[in-house]
Amino acid sequence: MSSLRLTFLGTSAAAPTAYRNLSGLFVKREGQSFLFDCGEGTQRQMIRYGTGFALDAVFFTHFHADHYLGIIGFLRTLGMLGRTEPLALIGPRNAATFLPKVICLGAEEAPLPVTIAEAEPGDVVFRGEGYRIEAFATDHRIASVGYALIEDPRPGRFDAAAARAAGVPEGPLFGKLQRGEAVRLRDGRTITPREVMGPPRPGRRIVISGDTRPCEGTTRAAEGADVLVHEATFGDQEQARARDTRHATAREAALVARDAGARRLVLTHLSTRYDRDPDILLDQAREELGERTPVMVAEDGDGIDLPLHD
Repeated sequence: MSSLRLTFLGTSAAAPTAYRNLSGLFVKREGQSFLFDCGEGTQRQMIRYGTGFALDAVFFTHFHADHYLGIIGFLRTLGMLGRTEPLALIGPRNAATFLPKVICLGAEEAPLPVTIAEAEPGDVVFRGEGYRIEAFATDHRIASVGYALIEDPRPGRFDAAAARAAGVPEGPLFGKLQRGEAVRLRDGRTITPREVMGPPRPGRRIVISGDTRPCEGTTRAAEGADVLVHEATFGDQEQARARDTRHATAREAALVARDAGARRLVLTHLSTRYDRDPDILLDQAREELGERTPVMVAEDGDGIDLPLHD
């Protein structure tokens, strides 16, 4: 497994602008694709940036309108395209009662089969081959969660020279050792994977905060993360407003990334006042992170490819 890509579909907070759509983040891992939040106009952004519509699940961080209104039209489109495979919709507390009303708005029934699940902090809400998606606690004005995509550790590198030196013949026995199986040689000796494999290599971790104040839940989830996608609705001058509305400033997002030891910080969910000139937010975050941790302000259409760890 190698491909893991993030595409930012919407990076504006509360209201769309001519340059930024409402919240939406598309994540593709090999053959599976996920959408995190679905603000109004998200399906157009998916067309514009070429992500395709073949989703396995949609995750909602909370149910403020700028994070879910787009699902109404998107499901209608999938229905018109003839999708019959169920689509998983996952959200925080009240999803099971709220989402059925939303997806049937203007229609007698949902345009395609859906499954709806509620996510509590600590839940594994989706599991795929070699990875899982977990919910974690956030701090917003209503019920909310963030999500972390966490890959399993990968086996260490196979040392073919060490295997030959141990008397293992090339061929099927090499494959068994690489799969973690011990092998028995003709002379009766047993060779274990530990003797010919390097240390396990960590999987990748993506953490998506949704709307939140800085909080312990996000910091814990982001420990050692390859990417922390954190809201940065406000700058320093709106600190009081950030507290009142349960949002974060760019500087606060940087402090979360610093405390968690995240490898990269991406700021999103910007107030419209920073629509075309977000440099002040970037500067404030960099003051806390220095040069060691890369930080960027996401623009609609930005993509990030994450390499495997060696």
